[in-house]
Amino acid sequence: MASSMRSLFSDHSRYVESFRRFLNTSTEHQCMQEFMDKKLPGIIARIGDKKSEIKILSIGGGAGEIDLQILSKVQAQYSGIHINNEVVEPSAEQIAKYKELVAKSSNLKNIKFAWHNETASEYQNRMIEKKELQKWDFIHMVQVLYYVKDIPATLKFFHSLLATNAKILIIIVSGTSSWGKLWKKYGSRLPRDDLCLYITSTDLTQMLDKMGLQYECYDFLSTMDISDCFIDGNENGDLLLDFLTETCHFNTTAPGDLRAEIVKDLQEPEFSVKKDGKVLFNNNLSFIVVEA
Repeated sequence: MASSMRSLFSDHSRYVESFRRFLNTSTEHQCMQEFMDKKLPGIIARIGDKKSEIKILSIGGGAGEIDLQILSKVQAQYSGIHINNEVVEPSAEQIAKYKELVAKSSNLKNIKFAWHNETASEYQNRMIEKKELQKWDFIHMVQVLYYVKDIPATLKFFHSLLATNAKILIIIVSGTSSWGKLWKKYGSRLPRDDLCLYITSTDLTQMLDKMGLQYECYDFLSTMDISDCFIDGNENGDLLLDFLTETCHFNTTAPGDLRAEIVKDLQEPEFSVKKDGKVLFNNNLSFIVVEA
């Protein structure tokens, strides 16, 4: 590996910008919205039964867009019932955006918000130390398990916090997506960072099976338009390549042979489809619902 290659996570502002470009060029949030509309109402149908308050824990709530979609579905299901929504998010910048979004939203009556600026592991350790293992009716983890050191232990802990009829919703890249193929083929040649694990829904369901937990897994189609990645000097393409490879300034720091291989592969049917002049990377998502 060329010594100049470094993880995208080593440059926070570059990571945030590349992630923003990913959201702009992918159907990630539309895919999640489709799941919320089609499946979530049935999933949350009993979480608030005979309860005067519904307690929701968001792990890695980010800037709040997906959280507010989830909350709107819970509100629709349980009109008038108070909702206590607590958020665990390690980025102060994201929490600030989340608070701005809440301030601008007019339909959040009966919802109380609390934010914790920490990782899932830090939250877990704090709760264990305080011996305050509060029960929750719904816990969701949206694209966060890549950043957890010991996933089975984390799942076991949060599963122990589920109340009666409660559920955990995990959103993660699907084993049918191209992410797993990309990571498996090139992971050893890219700069690894302790912050991130290469994991898909296939790995996760195997863990859940070993733990003996009951779950349902739903796959939804999603794509990412990576056409700009093949235009020399295109800023959007450069940032998307950074995101795909988790490498800061991949285009200018990667060895020529590695760059050529990845750029060629990304256009192959194994990774992407070509449609209407665009190259669409397979970004399929899995929605895993774990029962109490």
